[in-house]
Amino acid sequence: MRSQSTRRLGLTAVLALLLTLFGLAPSASAADPAPAQLTFTTDAATTTPGGTVNLSMTLTNNRTYDVWFVYQTIDPTWLTTQRPDLKYSFAGCSLPGPGGSSPCSGTGPANLGANYGATIPPGQSRTVTLTLQIAPDSGCNGNIGFYSYFYAEFSDSASVSGGPVYTPETRVLCS
Repeated sequence: MRSQSTRRLGLTAVLALLLTLFGLAPSASAADPAPAQLTFTTDAATTTPGGTVNLSMTLTNNRTYDVWFVYQTIDPTWLTTQRPDLKYSFAGCSLPGPGGSSPCSGTGPANLGANYGATIPPGQSRTVTLTLQIAPDSGCNGNIGFYSYFYAEFSDSASVSGGPVYTPETRVLCS
């Protein structure tokens, strides 16, 4: 006669086998990095009315296939929208390349995918820098921040969605 612990062990093994067969068991790839990763940095944590801050977006391809297409949005955070006295706009966009920086398009809450330029090969990144212009008549002592969602397609027809990814906040100080 079997012991109760042997029966439990057998039942656990059968359950684990069924979960594995139906794809419901946790996989070892859970620790793998995201197929595509979006990060933000700024060149300044503070600015004054009339100043600018460069907001850099870096998209990293962690897969073994090229990124062929990216769609991305960028919108102000809820706290930013609650301060109507904070006035700002995206004044420019540049994409560094081998021959220097080139302008890009689609700044603001629009499709930013074209800004990343050409295909992003496996293991490589593309960084785009948006220039955030603070209006001279902007309010002070408030934070401006953004969030982004993105969708990327790879050369093997796989796709990934990500977000929200938050930018560092920029504090508008009175001088």
